[in-house]
Amino acid sequence: MNNILYVGIDDTDSSEGMCTTYIGALVMDELKHYGYQLKDHPRLIRLNPFAPFKTRGNGAISFKLILNSGKETEKAKKLILNQVENLSELQHENTNPGVIFYNGIITPELKAYSMKTVQNIVTIDDAQKLAVQVGAQFHKFKNGRGIIGALAAIGYPLEDRTYELLAYRIPENYGKKREINYESVLEMNQKTYPQTFDNLDEDEDYIAIEPHTPCPILYGIRGETPEAVINAHGILETCEPIERIVVYVTNQHTDHHLLKIDNISRMDKCKCYIAQGEVENSPIIIEGGHVIFTLKDDSGSIDCAAYEPTKGFRDVVKNLKDGDLLEVYGGIGDKGTLNLEKIQVLKLAKVYESRNPICKCGKRMKSAGKNKGYKCMNCGFKLRNGTKELIEVIRCIQKGFYEVPPSARRHLSKPLIRDNSNI
Repeated sequence: MNNILYVGIDDTDSSEGMCTTYIGALVMDELKHYGYQLKDHPRLIRLNPFAPFKTRGNGAISFKLILNSGKETEKAKKLILNQVENLSELQHENTNPGVIFYNGIITPELKAYSMKTVQNIVTIDDAQKLAVQVGAQFHKFKNGRGIIGALAAIGYPLEDRTYELLAYRIPENYGKKREINYESVLEMNQKTYPQTFDNLDEDEDYIAIEPHTPCPILYGIRGETPEAVINAHGILETCEPIERIVVYVTNQHTDHHLLKIDNISRMDKCKCYIAQGEVENSPIIIEGGHVIFTLKDDSGSIDCAAYEPTKGFRDVVKNLKDGDLLEVYGGIGDKGTLNLEKIQVLKLAKVYESRNPICKCGKRMKSAGKNKGYKCMNCGFKLRNGTKELIEVIRCIQKGFYEVPPSARRHLSKPLIRDNSNI
């Protein structure tokens, strides 16, 4: 018998509270209390950010439990299921927890399924069929939608990975303002960046490690190694107690959600893409401060948006012009618009403006009236048949990569600092 039991948990929270990572932390601590051993870091796997039934970050968790006997296994399963049932937000209509127990090898089918949950839409039936196929045991609370993510968190291939240290609040502070020392966040960022990243957005005085929901998390530090996030945690100062911390290994900030596609016409809602195309019309600003432009290729076109929360990134997008060649990164919502996460300007179109001709005295001339040519206001010279000159405009944007700020970055979106070739 394989002495490793994989445990996957998902869909335990609601928009009003709780957090699947926190339930995972409580479950793991309870198991340790009863003498169980865990292997490796627990996993936090983010699924498709545009899935219709997601709660906030759409994250599932899993961990590996070391077991020595069948009796020990059944006791652990009972403890885990009781904790999930007691702690989940079952009173909420859209909270449908699922738990997976798996005792076997991670098959190619499991890996492929797990990637599909990040890049596509997967059904409860899909998850259930695969669980039966590989011999995984599943437990559904209410409709059990959580088995989708629970199975994915077990089978996900983490060739590229990051780590997140999550610090949790004491229950008495849920819903209250988080008390994190801003100066210590600055110090932590200065001392640990880029081994930790997306800690803050200095332009907006925004602490990016701090959630803005009533969940149990006080802060989350993202980084390249467990050592980096633990070191950063030691620098931070808070004015409220920390109940516990957990370091998760994760697919966050890897761009694993993005599918490279050659034809814009084949892009679907609720999926995320990397696509190339040409700006079809100059960006416009719509109500709410959102910036919209159309990207086209030979197959079709799609509207792309830099929404108001992306702040200064919108200023980059405003400078795009017809004919600019771009590679765009982002996801498509239910309205069919591509939500931009970053762009690469591959080629800039030449932009010209027309100006009146220059007089022989060196001054630029003025129009003498309709069909009357031009007149120099300096020397009085008249030019009956003159034409306007086309002058190339120096663009306020250069070729290269541009990204949204940390305050607007999705969990899966890869910051440029993680890919030195883009800097």
